[in-house]
Amino acid sequence: MACSPGTDYETLEYIAREVPGLRRWLVANPNADARLLEYVSQAGGPGVREALTVLLDALEESDG
Repeated sequence: MACSPGTDYETLEYIAREVPGLRRWLVANPNADARLLEYVSQAGGPGVREALTVLLDALEESDG
């Protein structure tokens, strides 16, 4: 649910605030905007740092 593009934004926000164990999966959700990712980055949780590293590395590769 946390990484599903069909999950509504309110649910994503709830997961970000209340379910630290699922925060890393929010990073993979294409509907997670910069504000939500910033919150997840600051709030942390299991695997969040690694998930953000994968995302940023992938973005760098696609840029060039």
